Amino acid sequence: MTQPIWRPFSSPPGRQRGAVLVLVAIALLAMLFMAALALDGSHMLLNKTRLQNAVDAAALSGAKTLQQVMGSGNASTEARDAALATLNLNASAPGNGELAKAMAGNAGFAVVELSNSVVGPFAFPGPSDARYVRVSVPNYPLAGFFWGMLGAFGNGNSPTKAVAAIATAGPSPTSPCDIAPLMVCGNPNQYDPEDGIFWGYQFGDLEVLKSAAGNEPAIGPGNFQLIRLGDNTGADDIREALAGGIDQCNEVGEDVETEPGNSVGPVAQGLNTRFGEYTGPMGNSSGSYPPDLVTSFSNPNMTYNDNASPPRVEYGGQVVTSNGGDLSTSSGSLLDYNDWRQAIGNCPSGCNSNGVFERRMIKIVVGNCNGASGGQTSVPVLGFGCFFLLQTVAQQGNQAQIFGQFVEECEGDNVPGPTPSDDVGPNIIQLYKTYLTTTTVSKDS
Repeated sequence: MTQPIWRPFSSPPGRQRGAVLVLVAIALLAMLFMAALALDGSHMLLNKTRLQNAVDAAALSGAKTLQQVMGSGNASTEARDAALATLNLNASAPGNGELAKAMAGNAGFAVVELSNSVVGPFAFPGPSDARYVRVSVPNYPLAGFFWGMLGAFGNGNSPTKAVAAIATAGPSPTSPCDIAPLMVCGNPNQYDPEDGIFWGYQFGDLEVLKSAAGNEPAIGPGNFQLIRLGDNTGADDIREALAGGIDQCNEVGEDVETEPGNSVGPVAQGLNTRFGEYTGPMGNSSGSYPPDLVTSFSNPNMTYNDNASPPRVEYGGQVVTSNGGDLSTSSGSLLDYNDWRQAIGNCPSGCNSNGVFERRMIKIVVGNCNGASGGQTSVPVLGFGCFFLLQTVAQQGNQAQIFGQFVEECEGDNVPGPTPSDDVGPNIIQLYKTYLTTTTVSKDS
């Protein structure tokens, strides 16, 4: 007779069904939890990306506006308003309804601050020489789908579903492509930006950007501080280039070729389009070469007296002096770069409706002219300077000087340079890493 096998750990089939149900319930709960993380996590990631893009755009807009109105009495407010306006425009874009709803009626949703250093400290309205704009959204609450399930784990309170973003933007120097075919000679041994010395020039200095017939040339006979842009040569190309129609990228350390000859007519015709004056072949070019937003200057024009010792710039027979960028004679002040900046800050009031910002600001080469002499010659590039055009150019050989003021910054193009926070000259507005302290970088930037 066969003996039954004893199974000490067996249980009746009915009891096993309950164990399976427990396992199925646990598996379903785990699957639901994973689905909740996937859905809510994706929602957070999507909105984080959208918010960061909107904050980036707002910081760039604020920094760009600050560059345009810097020096005016309400520059900080205008920069903040521009940043917030851009943020609102992004919130109004398709797909950003949740962001628009969160911003509606919430004045403290975004914070705009300014600083004169990329590492801060940032505040509003910030210092008078602020150049960098920071936009932050510290808390953007999001709708939860299965987010409340997280309360089942831990102390029963689900964490807040929210994202944050921060962005910093400001100027960064660039080797420009839209330079004017002009060059001033600089001293490579006189470059100390901390003391405001740039190859022997100081901000606000009144400079002769192009000599005239009869003046002592800077590079020897036949040179009037004109240069060639690439393969463009001759008077016609000089005219178009000074109007702003030729791009030629240049780099520090490269050589530029001088362009012999005075080219009085083409120089005046091209450059004066920036003041809204169209003569000669430029007569019908207002659409291609619009004027600056502000084209006013002191009348009559300043002149250059090279019979004096030393030679000097005069206005109405009186010596013109510069003090912190303010030009004046013994009889009174002249319209200068500082006046132009103030007028730009008041735009559109009093500004040309068809005007373009910084048309009176030209980027020119600062060359190492030591040893260069006469005719067509090569000159090494020390750097690039921003010069503000003070007045129109006369079409007379002995009065064809170009007068400008050397200024710290102006709009540029091309790519950023290697030392964005230490250099000056033509620049572009770009995003920077956001520093919470001088050494700690925000993970949200």
